[in-house]
Amino acid sequence: MEPADADAYFGKVLRGSPSGTRLARSQALSTYFMFLELRHKVELHRMTGRVIECPIDEMNKPRGAKDAQLRIPPSEPEVGALFTGWGGELATCRKFAPTARNYTASKLLSQVGLRVSEACGLDLDDIKWDLGRFGKPHVRHGKGARGSGPRERMVPLINGAGRTLRWFIEDVWGRFDDDHTRPGAPLFPSERKNADGSSRRVGDDALRNGLKDAAKAHLPGGE
Repeated sequence: MEPADADAYFGKVLRGSPSGTRLARSQALSTYFMFLELRHKVELHRMTGRVIECPIDEMNKPRGAKDAQLRIPPSEPEVGALFTGWGGELATCRKFAPTARNYTASKLLSQVGLRVSEACGLDLDDIKWDLGRFGKPHVRHGKGARGSGPRERMVPLINGAGRTLRWFIEDVWGRFDDDHTRPGAPLFPSERKNADGSSRRVGDDALRNGLKDAAKAHLPGGE
């Protein structure tokens, strides 16, 4: 794929398309080639003898104010290093309960593929330990695809997620709340309390900030 191919695609195939469509396609291609260049440039050169180069340049780039957003998932060794360091921090951290909560929630995201908002919406009763081989969380507030609205689904507790979750519920959860049987009790509570003394549900920002702080502390480059 050369710049001439991009010229033909945007100048002929998408010539009559809305500007937003052309911009979105341009950003998708730019993001894809940016990922290849950052992660696989040397490998591709060794295999093909060619240096990876994005065909979208300043000459054929559609006009638009938005920049391509590149989100490269962490490698498996990076994920392992993050949670090894974070787990060790639990023994010396100043506030054990919220740190353990953020650790458990983030590890659950990495092990079973939940979104932050989905994890925040889980109740204790949503963990169905008797379903399947490992148990399954009932994700009641799942994000639907292509704007289709919330979708429920069951997710198996694979990759050791069940062990981490049991530890949190049995040894940590009681530091936030003392009633495991209360209807609607959140799986991941906040330090803030409701009027009746029960714990509120943790918010998205608390989990994201906890993960960001852990990445800065335990990963090279802090991301």
